[in-house]
Amino acid sequence: MVRNVKITSEGIKSVLRRLKFSQKSFYKSIAEYIWNGFDADASTVEIFYKFQGGILKNFRIKDNGYGIDHEDLKDKFDPFFESEKLINGGVDRHSSTFHGRNGVGRLTFFTFANFVRWKTIFKKNGKKWQYEIDISASKLESYSGLNSKPEETSKNTGSEVIFDGINKKIHEYFNEQEFMSFLMKEFCWFLELNKGQGYRLLINGVDFDYSAIVEDQETFQIIHKESGEEFSVRYLRWQEKTNDEYSKFYYLTNKEREKYKENTTLNNQGDHFYHSVYVSSKYFNDFNFSIKEGSEQKSLVGGSKSDPAFQYLMEEVYQFLRRKRKPFLKEYSKKLVEKFEEEKIIVVDKKSQFELAHVRELKEVIKGLYETQPKIFSGLKNIEQKKTLVGFLKLLLDSDEREKILEILEQIVKLDENEREELRQLLKVTKLSRIIQTINLVKDRFIVINQLKQILFDKELKANEIDHLQKAVEPNTWIFGEQYTLIAAAEDDFEKALRAHIHLLEDKDLKIKIDHPDKKKQVDIFICRQEERQGHVHNVIVELKHPQKNLGESNLSQVKRYLRTILQIPRFNANNYTWEFILVGTKFDTTGYIEGEIENNKKKGEDGLVYHLNNYKVYVKKWSDILIDCNLRHKFIDKKLQLDKDKIAKQAKTADEAVENATNNSAAEKISK
Repeated sequence: MVRNVKITSEGIKSVLRRLKFSQKSFYKSIAEYIWNGFDADASTVEIFYKFQGGILKNFRIKDNGYGIDHEDLKDKFDPFFESEKLINGGVDRHSSTFHGRNGVGRLTFFTFANFVRWKTIFKKNGKKWQYEIDISASKLESYSGLNSKPEETSKNTGSEVIFDGINKKIHEYFNEQEFMSFLMKEFCWFLELNKGQGYRLLINGVDFDYSAIVEDQETFQIIHKESGEEFSVRYLRWQEKTNDEYSKFYYLTNKEREKYKENTTLNNQGDHFYHSVYVSSKYFNDFNFSIKEGSEQKSLVGGSKSDPAFQYLMEEVYQFLRRKRKPFLKEYSKKLVEKFEEEKIIVVDKKSQFELAHVRELKEVIKGLYETQPKIFSGLKNIEQKKTLVGFLKLLLDSDEREKILEILEQIVKLDENEREELRQLLKVTKLSRIIQTINLVKDRFIVINQLKQILFDKELKANEIDHLQKAVEPNTWIFGEQYTLIAAAEDDFEKALRAHIHLLEDKDLKIKIDHPDKKKQVDIFICRQEERQGHVHNVIVELKHPQKNLGESNLSQVKRYLRTILQIPRFNANNYTWEFILVGTKFDTTGYIEGEIENNKKKGEDGLVYHLNNYKVYVKKWSDILIDCNLRHKFIDKKLQLDKDKIAKQAKTADEAVENATNNSAAEKISK
């Protein structure tokens, strides 16, 4: 007799209607049938399949569980979509007892097969009985077996599910290696949990080997001296994330039976630290997991989470996990900082070398904080929250209140003594590191200044403009002021400079063409600074002259031609743009022309100013004035550091050596051509 199924849940019916055949749905369906076997107290589940002519044949799943009692068939198969686990109050998330979805799982075969038959053997009144249940994919609403008479048998209890009429297209989806990988991610933690109970999954008669997904494992003992309680801890780290199981603690009796499970606090951190921890002890035989940690309620029989022994156990296990997790946190902390840079939460470009020392310290502190306590960053949901935290850290690091970082973090997350000490040492080390970087930077800047002096004023070196002066100045644009970024250098024309300028400010690579007779005019040094908050862009074009040539009217006329060229290029003339043109040489010629131009503009109060029109200014300066300016800017640091000037003032023997000394140190910016 065929009996109709009572469809009582419209929601799950809708889900079934949406099911379509795919590789993933096939693998998940097979997993459901395997779980149904383990849910029926099976210690062994076997999968049998083979291919013939590229078509999957003879796919069946067999288990040694308690089978399906014939008298319970109506209750189990009529309400297909009212899973008995849901009827009984839902699946206990603290137990691994049930996983299959019963009704839903039984019907998913229709996505890959035309017919399914259950051969089941159950035990009742001291005897074992067998019968069959059939369902067709074309009539999911009905099943057979209810009125059939079970036959007595001597075979062991269990169920065998046989799939027939396998979809011929399955060979397009079925990949044996991927199937095994799926099963590993689905069952590795469960088989490991029940290895003490002898649980097995067999594939075509061979024990399923999930060792390929085990990346690391360790077993150790923990003893609580005060109580004498002993715990055996088994730790496994999985190479990949398991399908539906979070990283958990599994508490087992001394007979290796699961009593309780719960998530570790190291889930969903984005660091690929997928792990399972199995803790077995006679301590858990009568443990009362219903009493919450910190509760004043006492367990009448057995221990609870408030016990000193349990507290000690968890402290030791978490310390072990933190140690194991360190490499992952270190790797992810780098990615976190990179992400902050992409999102412009940490700004690296357009920074002076002094500012970059602060940025490097900020990066190290962020990485150190994440490695110590990633929860500090896990709650940051948007850009503004990230900017707030990073800005707050930067503010404290730049002040004398950096120790207050620890106090404030304590209000965000709970830090244990080890974490507090780790962060305390981090703040000391990064501060020392920044001081050392600053010392080296200032020292190297004085070296650059000294080498420039030799190139400019030591006639015996026979330095020239292109091979020596320009090469020494290009990577050291800080000479003209902090926060500048090199746009163009010697032999770069305006057209190329404009492309580089747009790339720097807008991060775009455009094929810009300039229609101007002087577009091929070459600039010696073109640098710019962008102030992000105001959107202001300040540009400087520097015209360098041979150390032995005197500056006169023709040189100034050349710079003014640069100005007129810039005026004719719309992209260079936005309202938020300002321009400085600086003609630099060792001295002026004897005509007095340059001195006269400076005198005419003296009332404007700017040294060396010879021309001013709207957002455009032209200056003529001597190298002696620029180098004195550099010394004054660094004087306050020099006093603090008391650098050894005799060691710094190393004399170069050739102009080439002077260039090497001026460009091969931390003060020089790396130039990308």
